[in-house]
Amino acid sequence: MAGFVGRYEHSLDSKGRVILPAKFRTDFERGGYLTENREGCLALWTPGEFERQMQAMQELAAAGRAERNRARLWAASSYEVEIDRQGRMAIPAHLREFASLEGDVLVHGAIDRIELWNPQVWQERVAPEERWLLEEE
Repeated sequence: MAGFVGRYEHSLDSKGRVILPAKFRTDFERGGYLTENREGCLALWTPGEFERQMQAMQELAAAGRAERNRARLWAASSYEVEIDRQGRMAIPAHLREFASLEGDVLVHGAIDRIELWNPQVWQERVAPEERWLLEEE
């Protein structure tokens, strides 16, 4: 598996849709799944990877009540998406609100998933790590 890589900037349209970069679309011909990500962004999973994530959540849920609640919340906030012929994907209002998506959207590969970020949140939470990594080299 080569994985998802690259960074693209797009915008939400008036219907709450974002264009999925052409480079990523073939992996989502059968649709995909959007979930909340702990870092404050959304994760877009292929159907196969979403199945693996569901299995991991199911195993986690067996560990105790807090873990079951975490698995419940993850499943309840997950949403099945379709990509239309123009490459657009509708993002439900509750997920747009969670990730503070309004206007511009940063769409990037994160190896086993695609992440959708509010660019300002990315700058606050992730960009400082980019600078730190460059300083280490």
